Amino acid sequence: MPTIAFFYGIAIRMFFRDHPPPHFLAVYGGHEANVSIETGEIINGHLPANAARLVKQWTLAHRAELDDNWQRARSNTPLVRIAGLDDD
Repeated sequence: MPTIAFFYGIAIRMFFRDHPPPHFLAVYGGHEANVSIETGEIINGHLPANAARLVKQWTLAHRAELDDNWQRARSNTPLVRIAGLDDD
């Protein structure tokens, strides 16, 4: 599963050919959560409150790029790296 972004210790990963709804995996320390691309909300799993807030902020700022990567992943096409909050 490719890492498409990394910021403040949070890895953002996306599976190829994953099931809907469009989402990605956010990993921070020993915590993992599936996050909705549309809303930035956690679908399942858990992140500490500060990490969840940063992930939501990043998601909303990069929705178009995440949507594009979701389509790429669904068609088994290489994913594109997305800048993290600390790169913006």
